[in-house]
Amino acid sequence: MTLAVTNLRAEYAEDPLGLDVRQPRLSWTLEAPGRGRRQTAYRVLVASDGARLAAGEGDLWDSGRVASDQSAQVAYAGAALRSGQRCHWRVQVWDEAAAAAAPSAPAWWEMGLLDPADWTAQWIGAPAGGEDGAAAYLRAGFALDRPVARARVYATALGVYTLRLNGLPVSPDLLAPGWTDYRARVQYQTYDVTALLREGDNALGAILGLGWYAGRVGMFGPRQYGDRPALLCQLQVEFADGTAARVVSDGSWRGGPGPIRANDLLMGEEYDAREERDGWDRPAFAAPDADWRPVEVRERPTARLVAQADPPIRVTQDLAPIGLTELEGGKWLFDLGQNMVGWVRLRVRGAAGRRVTLRFAEVLDDDGRLYTANLRGAAQTDAYILRGDGEEIYEPSFTFHGFRYVEVAGFPGRPALDSITGRVVGSATRPTGHFETADPAVNQLQRNIVWGQRGNFLSIPTDCPQRDERLGWTGDAQMFVATACFNMDVSRFFTKWLRDLADAQTPEGAFPDVAPSVGAGRLGAGTAGWGDAGVLVPWTLYECYGDRRVLEEGYGAMARWIAYLREHSDGLLRPATGYGDWLSIEADTPKDVIGTAFFAHSAALLARIARLLGRDADARAYDDLAGEVRAAFNAAYVAPDGRVKGDTQTCYVLALWMDLLPAALRPHAARHLVADIERRGWHLSTGFLGTPQLLQVLTESGHLEVAYRLLRQDTFPSWLYPIRHGATTIWERWDGWTEERGFQDPGMNSFNHYGFGAVGDWLYRHVAGLAPDPDVPGYRHTIVRPRPGGGLRSAAARYDSVHGPIAAAWRLAAGRLTLDLTIPANTTATVHVPAPNGAAVTEGGALAGASAGGAFLRREEGAAVFAVGSGSYRFVAAPYAVEG
Repeated sequence: MTLAVTNLRAEYAEDPLGLDVRQPRLSWTLEAPGRGRRQTAYRVLVASDGARLAAGEGDLWDSGRVASDQSAQVAYAGAALRSGQRCHWRVQVWDEAAAAAAPSAPAWWEMGLLDPADWTAQWIGAPAGGEDGAAAYLRAGFALDRPVARARVYATALGVYTLRLNGLPVSPDLLAPGWTDYRARVQYQTYDVTALLREGDNALGAILGLGWYAGRVGMFGPRQYGDRPALLCQLQVEFADGTAARVVSDGSWRGGPGPIRANDLLMGEEYDAREERDGWDRPAFAAPDADWRPVEVRERPTARLVAQADPPIRVTQDLAPIGLTELEGGKWLFDLGQNMVGWVRLRVRGAAGRRVTLRFAEVLDDDGRLYTANLRGAAQTDAYILRGDGEEIYEPSFTFHGFRYVEVAGFPGRPALDSITGRVVGSATRPTGHFETADPAVNQLQRNIVWGQRGNFLSIPTDCPQRDERLGWTGDAQMFVATACFNMDVSRFFTKWLRDLADAQTPEGAFPDVAPSVGAGRLGAGTAGWGDAGVLVPWTLYECYGDRRVLEEGYGAMARWIAYLREHSDGLLRPATGYGDWLSIEADTPKDVIGTAFFAHSAALLARIARLLGRDADARAYDDLAGEVRAAFNAAYVAPDGRVKGDTQTCYVLALWMDLLPAALRPHAARHLVADIERRGWHLSTGFLGTPQLLQVLTESGHLEVAYRLLRQDTFPSWLYPIRHGATTIWERWDGWTEERGFQDPGMNSFNHYGFGAVGDWLYRHVAGLAPDPDVPGYRHTIVRPRPGGGLRSAAARYDSVHGPIAAAWRLAAGRLTLDLTIPANTTATVHVPAPNGAAVTEGGALAGASAGGAFLRREEGAAVFAVGSGSYRFVAAPYAVEG
């Protein structure tokens, strides 16, 4: 049976609308029964319309038959594309027997506005004298005198906006255009509104909020980028007779009052339903001149307009409350059962003017009330004032909160459990990973990691979703990116954020502590482990997605970073500055040790990147530099017995993970690491920089059981301690709350922070055993190496890679280990089947070997190693001693 071509994507997206990448990268996956199925050639057709494509004509690009197994990151190489052009495409492939597969189903992508001259719209804002903090309501009426064939809206804002056309929402997207440094780059969105238009009168409306542009951002207060939100909107209509028209934001639009009386991402939203203007977004609306006045036309900003690169922010799930408690003073406490990010939808009936207030918090205090001290200056409060005409439904538009609990005050009568619904909001990154074991506590840990990612991946990777911070801390992102790539498709999300990072790089080459840039320089740059995100994050995307372009795009910035590190070092030793191993527990790793270690590591990675990009001279120079920094590290910080200055767990984790030590000293350093863990009663002490690789270093240095002991430890400090006490997300601090001391310092104590969830990478790679091969990236070749231990009886993982789904599941029972494995078509894997003490390995019931279970390669470190092609496999190793 021939291959089936499925899952066509352009720039990682299915049928994307509004690309500004002039050579989009195309990918597809292959499906076929059997083993060893692969592609040996492909042909891509791209046509200017569907009829040409159906006829087999690629008038934009016909790649011809290309002898290649490449099925991802295939760059379009056809005719130059124009703004607004829709490109229809399909793929045909040939299999390992040179048999042609049926052509794929058609797919498409559409270009956005590629040239600044394409924009004829003007930036507009609320009429002068509008109420400070209120959302602006803007509208324009227009008439169309013939049938519409196609219509697109191109829009963006300095602030956040929603669009409505003839009384209906244009898109489910929220908080568009997202957060960038609006002084450097503003993303625009493209919407297909063909079905919303009609012959005759039409009306286009916009609601404009403060957002990150003019509202409060972090601890810095409001108006970090500007004080008056503005809208840019361009509707382009193509008629059935071939003519065209435009409706653009300009001085003819009018603005008036609306029900959103206050809005702020941190403080919340106030909505007075009595101020609703029915029909304001419909053609027949008669706007009183006294209320609806001409808008202000604003100056065009200097920032570049670019198409949105990342997934939109959307509601991704609804949560029903699991509990309702009456409090004193006529207040009610709802429990959503899950620490989440977003807001609630309120259903209420009551008299006009009744004010219902909703306050949000992650946890409760000892008296069972909202614990809000850790919110600092963020109010996290919404208010709804009733209109008074039957059931009313409200949810905010221009704020978001981090919470599990909702306190409702002013509700008329007794609310029902379903009077509120949790609306989970975040960047719509597609789930790609699943991990589970036989241990419910470890499974809850994985759920907490995923919920932490969902809550903090909202336009940018934030450090927390609730207090007055919510910033794109670079160190947090680099420590978690590998785990993030397993859980969700973050290709587009991090591509956009890396541009934020590049926008914020200083003229001296230092990457910042946060991106997008905010706070007028009140936060730093050039910090060890934080600035290195500029190298580590692109490299991780390359490993996971095979994305060379992200390396090419970021290469200059990476080179400037390494030059900065060299310039700001003394004898290649970095200064003892920065945040150190942030939030470690009773362990102070010297900051110069950390800085020098990351200098060596980033230089070594950049050497690999340079070599991949064909920059051989650069590669040799960076290899030499990395070697010189390693030598300086050893001379300054490493004793003859392998002890590293500081003698902390993080010292040894960094030295071993980054390959900084001579081979003879590595076992000694690993023993020092284990000794410190044992001295602490088999507890970790690592912070943000040591934790991500702690268990990997233990595993790869021969101390797997110590790694499992730390994983399954449930006394303080540990991953499972918060779970014992009801946590549903990862805490920012190991000691965010303890039985002995209660809550930590409320000045910095988030209960939803993905950082320490970086252990998820180890769960996938070493417990379940799925890992990318950096030499054959994007999972074209997978390393399958499960590491049973710690008393676990089973583990399973699935990862939907750019080449298709990969799955591994092992279980221990009846004196044998069974490993079930699925490898997608057009990929291969090296499989390490745990087989200690020379256990025999069978596959499909037969002795594993070239004829059945792939080619046997060798035995090493208690495993039998096989090379396999695509297909499904069942390996069994027996006898297998099961501990515990």
